[in-house]
Amino acid sequence: MITSEEIQKKDFTRGVRGYKEEEVDRFLDIVSSDIDGLIRENAALKESLKTYSQELERYRGSERAIMGTLEAAKALMADISASAEKRADIVLKNAELDAERIRREARESVEHMTEEAVALSRRWELFSARFRNLIETELARFDSFSTAALFDDKQQKKLTENHAANSDAKPLDKSNPLSMMSLDKTFVATRKV
Repeated sequence: MITSEEIQKKDFTRGVRGYKEEEVDRFLDIVSSDIDGLIRENAALKESLKTYSQELERYRGSERAIMGTLEAAKALMADISASAEKRADIVLKNAELDAERIRREARESVEHMTEEAVALSRRWELFSARFRNLIETELARFDSFSTAALFDDKQQKKLTENHAANSDAKPLDKSNPLSMMSLDKTFVATRKV
């Protein structure tokens, strides 16, 4: 590329009908000045281009870093999602196992309680039958007693007289000891004698 200095130093040969030297020099000064401006502008543009290229490269590096970070974030999110799904499956499986264990324990508890209830029912039936038998035996023994066996003749006569003296008393059934015992005060007084 031609420089403004080369333009200024250029010498032309003179011909018979040549250009006016002053006009050519003025034109060359203008051209030289414009060339200097263009060269400075070109240098500034080259410097700007270099700066912009460096910035562009820096931005491309940042973009690559950002894209790498985004890819890593996507991979991490995929891993987190997969891990969360696995954990959810594990939690669900544990909950199902716990629920099954609770159901099994409840069934076993119900079976145990049912067995206890059956055993208690059998024990109650046995107790009830034995108690009923005892009561019936004692009632039979009680019914087998006669007033004659409980009191001698003298005491029976007194009881009968005292009972008859009591006008609102029921008639005595001498075969029923309870009837004889209802003679209250006379009975007690007679027994103490």
